[in-house]
Amino acid sequence: MWEELGRAFCLMLVFEGILPFLYPNRWRALVAALATGTDRELRVTGLVSMLVGTGLLFVFT
Repeated sequence: MWEELGRAFCLMLVFEGILPFLYPNRWRALVAALATGTDRELRVTGLVSMLVGTGLLFVFT
């Protein structure tokens, strides 16, 4: 189980690094836009991200 969690964490880091590597200026603008958002907007974005991730995990397993 810990090995699978470690692999999942490593894949998350790879996927998180793709956008800043390929499009650093766009990524910087996105982060700046997120920083100006309200707490509610950030929470909704996080919730949607978690739900999509959970849904995809369910589909692929």
